[in-house]
Amino acid sequence: MLKNILSVIGALSIVGILGAYFSYDIGGKMDMMEKYDLAGIDMDAIEKLDPQALPEYIGMFKRVLETGNAPAAMVKKVQIEEAVSTEELVENFTEIALGANFKVVGDATMSTSGVDQRGNKTKLIRFVSFCSPSIAKVFIDFSESFSAFMPCRIAIIEHDDGTRWMYTMSMELMLFGGETLPPEMLEKAEHVRDTIYLMMDEAGKEDGDF
Repeated sequence: MLKNILSVIGALSIVGILGAYFSYDIGGKMDMMEKYDLAGIDMDAIEKLDPQALPEYIGMFKRVLETGNAPAAMVKKVQIEEAVSTEELVENFTEIALGANFKVVGDATMSTSGVDQRGNKTKLIRFVSFCSPSIAKVFIDFSESFSAFMPCRIAIIEHDDGTRWMYTMSMELMLFGGETLPPEMLEKAEHVRDTIYLMMDEAGKEDGDF
């Protein structure tokens, strides 16, 4: 949990700097650099980033401004169809994972839907985690910092109205947030993203395509 919080804080700091910097005219940029002590930052280094980095950072910053909620700007959220039970959903996750050479490395239920001993209503909160050990090793060998984002996790959350939703961390910054990844690593990263997003987009449908 602490690692995820620190990751969010770090990402939001970068988003704020880049979003503010590129939203101002030249004079505004100079004022912004003075105000936030950006004079020591090599702005030319931005050109070394992946071409999709700035659009992703700025898009995230705009979502933060719109929602006022940093985590909401950094996740992918999909509703689960009522006809699909939670157990069926997890079975679908497992089928997709196996087909992509992923392992289910965690399944933890924090609370279930019902009423607790004090008579308070409880909501379903469940986390299912996935990982490809071979891909994980490649990324950790490249940068140990990637370990903070492992394993991939999908949260199953029941809302107050009884609907169930899936949440996972948006993976675009992992792929494009820094300098362009080497081709082999980018291919593996896209495979991870596509696998988790397939779970998000199809596993919760009664007639999911996977």
